Amino acid sequence: MTEDELKEKVKLIQNTKCESQNLELKAAHEGCPRRLYDTLSSFSNQDGGGTIIFGIDESNDYAAVGVYDIQDIQKKINSQCLQMEPVVRPVLTVTEVDGKGFVSAEIPAVDIADRPCFYRGVGRIKGAYVRVGDSDEPMTEYEIYSYEAFRRKTHDEVRLAERAEFSSLDKNRVEDYIRRLRIGKTNLSQLSDGQIQELMNITQKGRITLSAVLLFGLYPQAFYPQLCVIATVVPGQQVSDLGPDKERFADNERIEGDISQMLERAMQFVRRNIKIKTIINEQDGKREDRAEYPMTAVREALLNALLHRDYSIHTEGMPVQLQLFENRLEIRSPGGIYGRIAVDQLGKVQPDTRNPVLASALEVLEIAENRYSGIPIIERELARYGLPPAQIEDKRGTFTITFYKKNSVAGITDANSQDKDLLGYCSQPRSRKEIATYLGIKTISYAVNNYIKPLVKAGKLRMTVPDSPRSHSQRYVRAD
Repeated sequence: MTEDELKEKVKLIQNTKCESQNLELKAAHEGCPRRLYDTLSSFSNQDGGGTIIFGIDESNDYAAVGVYDIQDIQKKINSQCLQMEPVVRPVLTVTEVDGKGFVSAEIPAVDIADRPCFYRGVGRIKGAYVRVGDSDEPMTEYEIYSYEAFRRKTHDEVRLAERAEFSSLDKNRVEDYIRRLRIGKTNLSQLSDGQIQELMNITQKGRITLSAVLLFGLYPQAFYPQLCVIATVVPGQQVSDLGPDKERFADNERIEGDISQMLERAMQFVRRNIKIKTIINEQDGKREDRAEYPMTAVREALLNALLHRDYSIHTEGMPVQLQLFENRLEIRSPGGIYGRIAVDQLGKVQPDTRNPVLASALEVLEIAENRYSGIPIIERELARYGLPPAQIEDKRGTFTITFYKKNSVAGITDANSQDKDLLGYCSQPRSRKEIATYLGIKTISYAVNNYIKPLVKAGKLRMTVPDSPRSHSQRYVRAD
């Protein structure tokens, strides 16, 4: 940030009067805040980092009070940064506005392999924070574990299934899998069944693994009751909505079995609970039955949820959730996006794989392609049906994908808490970059096309410069 940019930022804050996902304000007119550790941690642990501006008093209507001493506060900011693990290297900028000094500290993001960044004085468990809106919140044990699992390349799908025995598996399916492996992988063709089972993680030193239970188990839920799919049909647009007879759910099923069985049974649940209409092809006059949602896209979303969910001990009590509302279909799976990839990069770059053993096995079994094509297929099928783009959210250990019906504007429903939050955030004028950062989206154009434009079209947001939509001064504010 240049000195002039800092001056502009100070002036802008006087108008917007708020903090954000990547902006923290500190008064510092009576001394350097003693505890910056929480914000240093949370900004370091989010993509894009964040900025702390010293000299603005949030508690006094965001008054520009200035800092007590420009030189001393820089030393004390650096001193606290040195107490972080890994050490934080801020970019400091100073300026004066109306005779008052202001300091900004830009906190860079720590590489994901080095996260979580935490305050060394209290340790990783108590000293690691995450940014949520404009506040710093302690990381959960699971969030901390997720970073460590990525760094250590821990693959939880091949941990031992402590209670399972070989008799717990379907012998015929195991034999079919080994037969397929011998045909498709020359190096395995001459090995014994036992050797193949060890190499392909069906067993480890003769003990059954979780992946074997998930792929070939006679009844996996005997060992892991919540590794299932909970499917519901809500008679409204919110979970709290009731049907005409005060029923909470129009349909409700606990879907169990191995991964392939859960996938098929979940597809059956969707088919029986959505409308099918007959379309006449204008070119050849043939009749075609078309579901409300493209079933190819639904299958990809369900398969992704079962394949890429987190299978650690931290989430084995959390099922995949499939919910059908009046206006949308939602699929939620435990475990956020794995590795370095961000939401807006899905389907565009090759991601890290959380469960490579499962992915490889499902490819051999011809259930999944394992070519990172799921999101592109979903996008293509929704476009072919004339439906809005899928909305994808990655929030604190939960991955959600939502399909909207044709007459629904993606992202604009009372049930969509993220957009409620976004509209609240836009109670003050926001730039495209600020909105993208608030949403945790790296690509500004993605935020514009999938969030800002739909809200503007629906009359939920308005432009401050409506005659010049692409103006650099353009801001978006909630339309009251």
